[in-house]
Order: sequence, then structure tokens, then C-alpha cells
Amino acid sequence: MSKLELPASAYPSPSQWGSDLSRRRVLQGGVALGASAVLIGCGSDSDSGSLDVGSASGDITIGSNASDPNPQAGLVAVADTFPNPNVNISINTLDHNTYQENINAILQAGEDDVLAWFAGFRNKFFADQGLLGDISDVWEQVDGLGEGFKAASTASDGKQYFMPTSYYTWAVNYSKSLFAEKGYSEPNNVDELLSLADDMASDGITPFAFANDGQWPIMGTFDVLNMRINGYDFHIDLMGGKHEWTDERVKAVFTTWESLLPYHQEGANGRTWQEGATAVETGEAGMYLLGTFAASNSDAFAADMDFFNFPEIDPEIGASALDAPIDGYQMIANPTNPSAAKEVLLHMSTAAAQDAYLSEDPSVVASNSGANTSVYNEIQKKSAALAGAATGISQFLDRDTIPDFAGECGNMFAEFIEDPSKVDGLLTDLEEKKVAIFADYS
Repeated sequence: MSKLELPASAYPSPSQWGSDLSRRRVLQGGVALGASAVLIGCGSDSDSGSLDVGSASGDITIGSNASDPNPQAGLVAVADTFPNPNVNISINTLDHNTYQENINAILQAGEDDVLAWFAGFRNKFFADQGLLGDISDVWEQVDGLGEGFKAASTASDGKQYFMPTSYYTWAVNYSKSLFAEKGYSEPNNVDELLSLADDMASDGITPFAFANDGQWPIMGTFDVLNMRINGYDFHIDLMGGKHEWTDERVKAVFTTWESLLPYHQEGANGRTWQEGATAVETGEAGMYLLGTFAASNSDAFAADMDFFNFPEIDPEIGASALDAPIDGYQMIANPTNPSAAKEVLLHMSTAAAQDAYLSEDPSVVASNSGANTSVYNEIQKKSAALAGAATGISQFLDRDTIPDFAGECGNMFAEFIEDPSKVDGLLTDLEEKKVAIFADYS
């Protein structure tokens, strides 16, 4: 392949991932990836052919970013339910942020056969560089994952390089007990949200927990504000490099963001997302815009947490678009034990494996339609319903654009929240970097 191009990627509502995709939007305007990207090809044909389930043996290592207790226990449960006793599974866990920041080096080191990662652009990007192994033969035996999940796992060559295991929604999380104690109600629009924030401030509570260690958490703030102010299509096109960051519509997002900053905790860049969740759990802060995985911070918070969709800002745009990232696993291009790696990935796709995971980490929703939803807690049920009602779903900023550019966005956002007065210069600089980075892949 002399020139690679990211195809449009379906991001349907999870309620439709098992069947009809016709009502859902698609990612518009894929980014062209050319020779300047130093591409090896469309992934690796690692041990291609029909998968002989149960025949594998030997050792396999899973590289994991599940460094928090509940997700870590969930992955162990998945490994414990693997049905082939001839395969010995080891889990190599790194701190989440360290893992994210070093994924290129981790892929190239080749020490782990299977790696935790994300669906969509970021999986396709690595597949198109030849850093991932083709698992299309695994997908031939998958049962319970719909076409939407398959589309989000498919790269430019039409082959699959990812196995989705769960998803979650980004929303405004809060403590049910605090809301009950203070008589707070979920807001229906931005005016009600600001009124609620004012009430919290009057009660001596910081309205919004705010954490940005690793420079990814507040990307979700930009995502939701951009989708509420400019709409889903504009947001996806912006991620695809089709709009300038100096556009007045983008500036309007930062103007609104600046007006909301006084309601947020200061010092976000030095605070972990877990510390933000703890602030809500203890009543120091009243709300927290983050993924519903915030519930995994502690069992006590999981029992007390509820959430609401970030409300509409413009009635003509509404509030039906949201981030609902898909998590899962991928195989490196040249695993030491490809047959075992593929068997493990097939196992991860099953309802049994996902039920085992969710028994330890009930903060996400299973990708397999056969998973036991009867045991879902209220967070999982509400998360699935919220995503099911969405008319536009994005994967999250650092999964929807070129990884190098996502990093520049993270740097810019971190500087902005420290000094909003610099926004014009920061946006000009970000646009220049966008042009240069996207040119490298054209």
C-alpha cells in the first residue's frame, strides 16, 4: 500500500451496535496517511488463517493499563476464566498515564503479546503503521458483537485489529447523598446548571471537581462543550483537521469554558482523576465531568454515585451527542505466541469473560450482547440508556485525531486553564501545529 487512508468509522449508538446502524452518524473525513508517516503497511498478517480454538499452549503476556484496583481485579478475573489450561497468562500492568504516554515504545518493544487499548482512530493508526497483528480470523468466530463494534475495530485494509470488551459514557457524576441532603436537582439546561453551581458555591462546596494529571481528563470538557455549542458534525470535522482552531466557533467554546472555570477546582493539572472523584465522594466538590468509570474510585462511591448528561447550551443543537469510548485489546504485529494471543482475544470477546470482568469493575458496560445485564447496577443501566439515546457518539478527543496532535491539544488545554487570557495565542499556535502534523500524514 503506497498510500493509506483512514476510512470513515461508524460510531453508532451502543444500543445499535448489535444491529441497525442506519440511524447513526459516521466519522466524516478520515485523515490521509502517506509515506511521510513512515508506514510499514496495513498491519501484520500474524499467523493468518483459521483459528483452531483450544490448540494453543505456552506462555502469553497481556500488557495492561488497568492500574486501579477494580479494573485490575477485573482483568485477573478474565484471565482466571480462560478455558484453555495449556496457556499460561501473565499480566504486565503499568500506571495508566505511563502506559498511555509510552504506547509507541510498548508496541515496538514487543514484550507483551496482547495490549490494552482503544477502538477507533488510535487503533487504526497503529494498524496502518504495521504495529498490530491481523485478528480477522478471530472475528470470524466472534459471537455477540454487532457490526458497529466490528467497524470500530477495522483498519484501512478492511481487516480487524481490535477486540472491544466494554464502553462507558462521559457525563456529570455526583453524589446522590449530597444531592439529597442539599435538595439539589439534576439540571435540564445550562442556565439550571449554573444556578445549581451557584447554590453549591453558596453552600461552601466547589461546584466542579477538576483534575488533569496526564493531560487527558479535561479533553472531555472540550469535547462536550464543542458538541453542545457547535454540534457533533463540527466536532468530528475539527478532529479530522477540516476546521481551523482559530475559527470563531472554536473560540466560542473557550469563551464559554473560561466562564465556567471559576466553578472548578484550581490546580487541575496536578490532580489525578481519582483525587477528583474523592473530592466528590467526600462532599468537597459537587459534580465531576468524567467517564462513569469514576465509580471505580471506591466501592463506597460506586454505591453513592449517579450522573446526568451535560445539558444543552443551544436548544437548536441539543444535548444528544456525547463521548462513549470503547475499550478493548489488540495484538502486536509479531507476538511470541500468536495462537495463544488470538485465543485470549476471542475469550475476551465472550459474554462469560465480560461478566467476569464486570463482577469486579461494575462501572462500565459490556460490549457483548449476551452479557448478563440483569446484574447491572443503576450506573450501568443508565449509562447504556444514555448512549442508546445518543444521535452522535465520539470516541474521545485523544482517540478521534492523530495521536501527535492530540498531545498538542492536551498541552494547549493545560496552559489555557492556567491562564485563559492567553487563549488567542494558544489557538494560533495550536493551528500551526495542526497544519504541520496533518501535513505529515497527507
